[in-house]
Amino acid sequence: MQISVVKKTFSNANLYRRGYRKDKTLEGDGRSANDPFILSQRMNLSYRIIKRFVDLAISSTSLIVLFPVFAFITLAVRLTSPGPIFYPCKEIGQGGRRFVYYKFRTMVDHADKLREQLGDRNEMTGPFFKMKNDPRVTPTGRILRKFSIDELPQLWSVIKGDMSLIGPRPTQVIEYELLSNWQKQRVCVKPGAVCLWHLQGKSGDFDEMVELDMKYIENWSIWLDITILVRTAWYIMSGKNS
Repeated sequence: MQISVVKKTFSNANLYRRGYRKDKTLEGDGRSANDPFILSQRMNLSYRIIKRFVDLAISSTSLIVLFPVFAFITLAVRLTSPGPIFYPCKEIGQGGRRFVYYKFRTMVDHADKLREQLGDRNEMTGPFFKMKNDPRVTPTGRILRKFSIDELPQLWSVIKGDMSLIGPRPTQVIEYELLSNWQKQRVCVKPGAVCLWHLQGKSGDFDEMVELDMKYIENWSIWLDITILVRTAWYIMSGKNS
């Protein structure tokens, strides 16, 4: 399902005509595809204003509507696992600017220290860490992750302007320094709460995720954002998220 969904998304927006590759140039300008200025300019000022308006409208409305859900999850996390309710994520934002966003904590309190011990079980290529059946995840956390409910506090980061609803997956500070130069180009726009990688089923191929990010940046449109949001909502409600 996942790969076909991504292809269909681009097909619907007539976007598969230009695929990003790290060894090619962008059409018509003769400049390197790794040029962050060229990539970010694909989103002109009017598009950015529209995108920001959509981000604010959907995020603020969602926070109000989902307030009872936030209260219930807060109570569930507090009662089922010792430690803080929220987990702070130190990330690299647009242009390399550092920021912190929060998620509902889904792991044991000392999860970061345990990550080093699990390094050889990483199922994703590159610097990002991804592991099925992660022993650090709490029982409540598994339910939250299955439906991506732990990500809801990111809506506040979208309102603040640190993130967008749709964009490249956020890059942790400790991961950013491990990226190659072409991979770092994904931070030329705001990171997103949702990205094309989610629709593909969270492949373990890091380069593939980066290429999807670059395709999104190069081909951005309001219609593409709406398409990704709708398809992501369906994917999450199906409970297939991992």
